[in-house]
Amino acid sequence: MKTMMTCLSLLFCLGLFAQMDSQLLKDIEDIEKQVIEWRHDFHQHPELSNREFETAEKIAKHLESLGFEVKTGIAHTGVVATLKGDRPGKTVALRADIDALPVTERNDLPFKSEVVTTFLGTETGVMHACGHDTHTAILMGVAEVLTKNKHLLNGNVKFIFQPAEEGPPPGERGGASLMIEEGVLENPDVDAIFGLHINSSTPVGTIRYKPGGTMAAVERFVITVKGKGSHGSAPWTGVDPILISAKIIDGLQTIISREAKLVDEPAVITVGKITSGTRFNVIPESAEMIGTVRTLDPDMREMIIRRMKEMAPALAKAYGGDAEVEFQNNTAITYNDLELTADMLPTLKSLAGEEKVELVKATTGGEDFSFFQEKVPGFYFFLGGMTPGNTTPYPHHTPDFMIDDDGMLLGVKSLSKLAIDYLNK
Repeated sequence: MKTMMTCLSLLFCLGLFAQMDSQLLKDIEDIEKQVIEWRHDFHQHPELSNREFETAEKIAKHLESLGFEVKTGIAHTGVVATLKGDRPGKTVALRADIDALPVTERNDLPFKSEVVTTFLGTETGVMHACGHDTHTAILMGVAEVLTKNKHLLNGNVKFIFQPAEEGPPPGERGGASLMIEEGVLENPDVDAIFGLHINSSTPVGTIRYKPGGTMAAVERFVITVKGKGSHGSAPWTGVDPILISAKIIDGLQTIISREAKLVDEPAVITVGKITSGTRFNVIPESAEMIGTVRTLDPDMREMIIRRMKEMAPALAKAYGGDAEVEFQNNTAITYNDLELTADMLPTLKSLAGEEKVELVKATTGGEDFSFFQEKVPGFYFFLGGMTPGNTTPYPHHTPDFMIDDDGMLLGVKSLSKLAIDYLNK
């Protein structure tokens, strides 16, 4: 009799959970159209890092309509709200980045960005060329879904809408690190954090992940080369900083090709900008190079930075000039907590299907979600946004970057269920 009662209780609980999941799924599917509309609006009206004023206002207005006490102005334009479940427990955070890029869009879309601004003295278009518009819309949808289903929560969900993931403008601070300084992981204290990034080369319906180090630490460097100006017709009377810069750029790549142990982890040194000179027949006095270093291993990072600081001045001196090297750390290694990742994989597989949750290698892209992961266990994964059958997806940060709206529903499902399952474990 006791065994029968236990079985009946179990069947009742299973039926109750199935009913809960059914209602949750219906709420998620019902909001898909609205999530896509939000995404189109954000895409059409993008804003650069630390300038996401209208974006933040739209987010806050939506959260307030759900009954949240909303905190705004965190790290300049960040928005945060906390949902308290019907029962006490831990606190899980869900994060979305909200900023766009100084890229002029080439796509022919009805919601194409026509925004133009001045960035670092240059006129440019503004575009959500990395998918942050989708992240923002997805998390707004998750907030509404979980508000309707807070009876499923043993604890709290903190929604973090983060500005300046792409990096604040020169001379300013922002992004995840500043949000942390301003207490975003406190009151209530966050026990774990989840984040996603939609991907233009991952098919819709697919989720990709990697335990441990999944994205690279990012350093921004500036190399200032000082030479001696002269007439372009008489280079022997001066010291050419442009020539020295070319030698330095060439030399830096030997650190990667001959000194970095690439069989352990990949590494990259890229010079993305060089500025020098004013006229075709004038050898200038100085040149400036700006670039990035990407590493997935702390020891390799230390070695590369040390060798760059040694090599650039030495090469400049060999050609009669001087060079100074300065570094700025932009992100740490995006590190997925091993235990948390293992615990939450069944949730993702139950939503996407076992064969659609793929283990991948680390990438040399960077993410300041890593700063959250330095403070609390975190899990960051990639969401498919490529139209099935597309064999030529455009990369992120390009004028032709495009995301399929059909990929967003799985994003809402994933973050919603990750929060519920984490709090109810």
